[in-house]
Amino acid sequence: MAFGLAGCQSAAPIPPKKSASKPSVTTTAEKPDLATQGSRPVPTSPYALLTPASWTEMPGVDNENWVASWAAWLQSCQGLRKKPDWQAVCAAAPTVKGDDANAIKAYWQQYFNVYATQQVEGTQQGLITGYYQPVLKGARAASERYPVPLYKVPADLITVNLSNLFPDLKYKRVRGRVQGQTLVPYYTRTEIEQQQSPLLGNELLWVNDAVEAFFLQVQGSGIVELESGERIPVGYADQNGHPYQSIGKVLVERGELTASEASMQGIKTWGQQHPDQLQGLLNANPSYVFFKLLPTGLSGPLGALGVPLTPARSIAVDPFYIPLGAPVYMATTYPYPNSDALLQQLMVAQDTGGAIKGGVRADIYWGDGEAAGKLAGAMRQQGQLWVWLPKTFKLPQQ
Repeated sequence: MAFGLAGCQSAAPIPPKKSASKPSVTTTAEKPDLATQGSRPVPTSPYALLTPASWTEMPGVDNENWVASWAAWLQSCQGLRKKPDWQAVCAAAPTVKGDDANAIKAYWQQYFNVYATQQVEGTQQGLITGYYQPVLKGARAASERYPVPLYKVPADLITVNLSNLFPDLKYKRVRGRVQGQTLVPYYTRTEIEQQQSPLLGNELLWVNDAVEAFFLQVQGSGIVELESGERIPVGYADQNGHPYQSIGKVLVERGELTASEASMQGIKTWGQQHPDQLQGLLNANPSYVFFKLLPTGLSGPLGALGVPLTPARSIAVDPFYIPLGAPVYMATTYPYPNSDALLQQLMVAQDTGGAIKGGVRADIYWGDGEAAGKLAGAMRQQGQLWVWLPKTFKLPQQ
């Protein structure tokens, strides 16, 4: 569930053939928030949970399709090439023949060290989910057919970067609005969705389905297709500052769905069966995302790094624990019904997301359209991550 994407015309990849050997991963429910786990304190320095590892620790790395992953890395260099820690490796990348697997592998081994990721409590496994880019039917003006607004960032939304006041709170922000001389929480989803919305007049576009609009906010971006055939990419611009609440979890807690049924498709089906209860369910998530128009004609959607994403190669991470733009080797499995099919390959950390928190946490971008949506909706695996950093990269004292 990552934010900051645009339009992409890629189909979801076909899972590989099943293998007799499997990594130590299982499909389980998401663990509690890391900040509340165990007795170990949450790190105050970025990347402090990375520990040196070796090439041989990564299962399946010798079977990596180096040519297929290379293009995604070159995209990352477009966003990293001006950053001191990455300048040398990104300057060297264009000199490597992109169709020569041996040359690409030699580049990685020459310029990069491998680091294992871990959770705050010390475990090396975490949750791997998926996201995609939905395509919605919409219009530039409201009508009976297109009654659901997508809002722009409101003029009265105030964002405070706490690191400007407290350096130890890097990446921490609060959002609100001014009421008198006081900064108060911004409007919740319930307040925004009421008939006399405080955001009336701030609409960007209109779409035909409230549930699809909700999941557009969860995914962070999508394409609004007009009746003329024009496709308008929209992406995350900001958020109201309230915490994300899983409505799937709400339905499970109410006994409306089982855990296995609480996928995106299962929630959509429930909404069709309970239209009178739908808005109340959506309001259980107070978080609300605002959108902006994104450039057209790109090779893929834009992630938080500001470069186009690559289906099945780009991931969203928590940038406090994993540097944005870094190559990340992943060992997990495909979702049900292919959960014994290995997914072991090089990814690139090119996006972030409001629900992507922790040292071993990743969200795979699968592409756009129905097939990608099914993969993303079912993806809830356990997995391991290894971060590759330039040998000159300066990590905090461990």
